[in-house]
Amino acid sequence: MEFSLIEVWEHAPTINKFIVGFMGIMSVWSIFVMIERGLTYFKGARESYSYVLALRDYLSKHQLNEAITAAKRHQKSPVSKVVESGLLAYKQGIEALEQKGPHDVGDFDIVDSVNRSLERVKEREISNLRKGLGGLATIASIAPFVGLLGTVIGIIGAFGLLKGGGGFDIIGPAIAEALFATAAGLLVAIPAAIAFNYFTGRVESMVVDMSDVSSEFIDFVLREGRA
Repeated sequence: MEFSLIEVWEHAPTINKFIVGFMGIMSVWSIFVMIERGLTYFKGARESYSYVLALRDYLSKHQLNEAITAAKRHQKSPVSKVVESGLLAYKQGIEALEQKGPHDVGDFDIVDSVNRSLERVKEREISNLRKGLGGLATIASIAPFVGLLGTVIGIIGAFGLLKGGGGFDIIGPAIAEALFATAAGLLVAIPAAIAFNYFTGRVESMVVDMSDVSSEFIDFVLREGRA
């Protein structure tokens, strides 16, 4: 038997074909997540940079409506979504301070209201940014063990050939077929692990950006209140 991937596949036991097929599904899913997350983070970072530059100009001119409109144009940016919620809460808070309704329950703290709004949306955006990363981590963790399972099963079958008096020329190819499962597991796990670590770093960077811009906006609200 020639040693080739096609020959290995043809002579592999059914259970190993199932295991390799399962790892193929994991590989396709992880590639899809890598592409989708990569595009999401790229577009998000680009729009965040563009929006932050525009936001600082709008706030310096006290153009809140323009800042909100710009945020709606940058919906790929988690930063713009967070700041948009803060801007809306700030506008609604100003209106609430100018009025007193029949169900007034006490003093209204506009800074606290804006801060709560920023935190709510920030937590939701962090959750959205981490979507799919748990699956990548799972694949990176279990793929080598799934491949090892296929190898163990294959080796058990290979040594079973010794009962018929076969030598290394008989069990050697069978062991090679078994090791193919481990190699497939590593080929699936390594890219998933690299992508998970890289994307986790990107998420942390974007979380820092959201926190920084949120803090700057709170400072703006505080300064406005003392103006």
